[in-house]
Amino acid sequence: MRVKRYIVDSMPDALQKIKSDLGKDAVILNTKEIRSGGFLGMFSKKKIEVIAAIDTTAAAAPSPIKNTAPIERPQTATTGFNTAQTAKNAYTRPNGLTAQLQTTNEQRETLVFPEVPDVLIPSPPLSVKVPAPATVAPAPVVVKAREDILLEELKQMKDFMHKLSVQGSQQVIDPFLEVLKQRMIEQEVDPVLVDDIVASINVEAQDTGLPITEESAMESARKKLLELFNRGQSNAMASDTRIAHFVGPTGVGKTTTIAKLAAEQVLKYHRKVGFITSDTYRIAAVEQLKTYATILNVPLEVVFSPQDLSKAFEQLKDRDIIFMDTAGRNFRNEMFVSELNSLLQYGGKSETYLVLSLTTKYKDMKAITENFSKFKLDKVLFTKMDETDSYGAVVNLVNDFKLQLSYVANGQSVPDDINLLAEQHIVDLILGVDHHD
Repeated sequence: MRVKRYIVDSMPDALQKIKSDLGKDAVILNTKEIRSGGFLGMFSKKKIEVIAAIDTTAAAAPSPIKNTAPIERPQTATTGFNTAQTAKNAYTRPNGLTAQLQTTNEQRETLVFPEVPDVLIPSPPLSVKVPAPATVAPAPVVVKAREDILLEELKQMKDFMHKLSVQGSQQVIDPFLEVLKQRMIEQEVDPVLVDDIVASINVEAQDTGLPITEESAMESARKKLLELFNRGQSNAMASDTRIAHFVGPTGVGKTTTIAKLAAEQVLKYHRKVGFITSDTYRIAAVEQLKTYATILNVPLEVVFSPQDLSKAFEQLKDRDIIFMDTAGRNFRNEMFVSELNSLLQYGGKSETYLVLSLTTKYKDMKAITENFSKFKLDKVLFTKMDETDSYGAVVNLVNDFKLQLSYVANGQSVPDDINLLAEQHIVDLILGVDHHD
C-alpha cells in the first residue's frame, strides 16, 4: 500500500494531484484544515492537508466488476449521465471525503464513495439493455443530497405549521364571546390576555354544561379582569407617608398632579405640606410649582443636585408630608436615571408614584415602566383620562408589572379633577358597561 500526504489550497487541487500521482483507484484517508507560513504564528495561510493511499497489490489485479458478464443498466440519451452508478461515482461531499481503506477489491470498489439517495437519481423515460462499459467516466453532475433533503423537510414543516394556524384561526367561537373579544381588543387590551380570558370562559362553560349568554360572558370577563388587580392594599396615599416622590417622562402632568394631591392633603386632611422640586431643566417649571405653593400657602425648596437634599429636608422638618417633583426628562438617558435614583434615597417613610398618561401608546408605556422599575415603585398614577376612550393599558400594565393602582386625573382643574382609581370602574369602561357613580 502506498500512502502520500498533500498540502493544497483547495480540494479540487488535491483531487487533481491524487489522480495524477496515485491513479483513479486511490482513496482519501483523511482531510483537515491547517495553517502554514507566516511569522511567529501571524500572517499564516489556511491550507488543507489530505492523506491519500493506493493499494498497490489490488491495483495490479483485474477488477472483479470489469470481468463480470454484462448486466442490465438503464440508459437514455437525454439524461446528464448514463447510469445510476455513474451518478453515485460522480457524488462528492462538499467538505471533503473520508473513506476507510478496505482489504478486498469488492469492498474497496463499493466504499470509495458514499451512497447517493435513490430519490436524487432521475428515472430515465426509456430503458434498454446495454453491456457494461469497460470504464465509466464521471459526468459533470453536482449533487447536493443533504442540502436538498433538509430544505424539503423544512418546507414540509412550514406548510404543516401554516395549515395548523389556518385551522386554528377558522375555529368558530360563541357569538357572545366573539363580541366580547372584539370589544377588549378595541380597548387595546393585550391580544394574548384577551385570548386567555375568552378560552377560560369557554372551558368553564363546557365544564358546567351551561350555555354561554351575554350576561354570563360579561360577568365572567369582569371577574377575570378584576383578578388581575392587586386589591389587598389601599389606592390612597398612606396617612403615615412622610415623602411622596413623583417620577415619570416628560409631558405627563406631574406638577399639576402634585398640586391636586397637595390641595387634598391641606384642605381635606389638614396636614402641613411642603414642596421640593428638582425640575430645574424645564423652563418655568419652578415658577409653576411656586404659584401652587403660594396659593396653598406651603413652603417650596429647590434642589439643583442630590447634595442639596439634606438642606431642603432640614428646612421642611416641621412638615407632615413633603411632595417631591422630579424633572421629566428622557427616560432612556442613563445619566438621568442615575441622578434620579440619588434623589430618591431617603430613610423616612416614603412612597414613589410613577405618573403615566393614558394617551401614551402601551408599547411606550411599557418601555417607560421597565426603565423606572429600577427604582422602588410603589404605585402608578394615570393622567389625561378625559383625553382618551381606551383604557386597556391600565389592565396591561397591572398584568405585566403587578403595580398597585392609586389615582387617576381627568382634567386640569385643581384640586377637583383627580380621584382614586376604582378597578371596577376601569373594567366596566373596558367592557362597555354603563357606570353610575
